[in-house]
Amino acid sequence: MTDTLTETDVTVLFEELDVLRRGHFRLSSGKHSDTYVQCALALQQPAVALRLGRTLAQRLTGYDVDLVVSPALGGLLAGFVVAAALETPFVFTERDAQRRMTLRRGQRVEAGAKVLVVEDVITTGGSATEAAAVCQASDATVVGIAALVDRSAGLGEHERPPFAPTALLHVTAHAWGEDTCPQCLAGVPLDTPGSRHAN
Repeated sequence: MTDTLTETDVTVLFEELDVLRRGHFRLSSGKHSDTYVQCALALQQPAVALRLGRTLAQRLTGYDVDLVVSPALGGLLAGFVVAAALETPFVFTERDAQRRMTLRRGQRVEAGAKVLVVEDVITTGGSATEAAAVCQASDATVVGIAALVDRSAGLGEHERPPFAPTALLHVTAHAWGEDTCPQCLAGVPLDTPGSRHAN
């Protein structure tokens, strides 16, 4: 078994591990979608997580990186395994009581550092953009944004991230507001796997 995974390999792996699911889901944003991605189901297995991290790191060989930064909570393990593969330090941002993304727990981003932002899944890119802004506020340079999964392709032009992430897997997933969701209108039962809307 080689360390490098192709996009087809990642698709098969994620389907086997129930990471990639098709159906009718409520996302953490509150929108409804025909696709749900739960990378935690792959990252909970250390050997799989490290292999994913090495594969993503191999796709980033053109980047000069001093530090990997990830937004908590979803990006933590993805960022850590990429940092391990790149042999660079790792820090994470998290939200404060006012829901602003910030560095806490004594973590710092040095001025002039070349930073790679890593997420598990990127849809609109909101959390990654906020993490990048925290780094830029410290006078660091964000050299790239990467993710295990880029699921932005099914979004409208104005909803897509303002950057093109490097990703292991590109997923076309559609999302709708609850009042315009065709699956709701068709009476398809809704699955709510995300923690933010869990009962």
